[in-house]
Amino acid sequence: MENPHEQVQNALLARVITNVEKLNEAIIVLNRVLQDVNRENMNVELLSQMWENYQRNVLFNLESRDSLEKPI
Repeated sequence: MENPHEQVQNALLARVITNVEKLNEAIIVLNRVLQDVNRENMNVELLSQMWENYQRNVLFNLESRDSLEKPI
């Protein structure tokens, strides 16, 4: 006779293993998508840095010429 408790435990273990495999696959897909998003955001980050440098340079030039007007 087989142990019914062992059968239940084996069935539960099989379900857990299946769910963990599905979870691993989903995490792999998520990591790939996040890598794509990060790659696409690199251009935005570069543009942001360029704009920040431009603003800093404009402010420096205006201050050095005494051309900077006070805000209204």
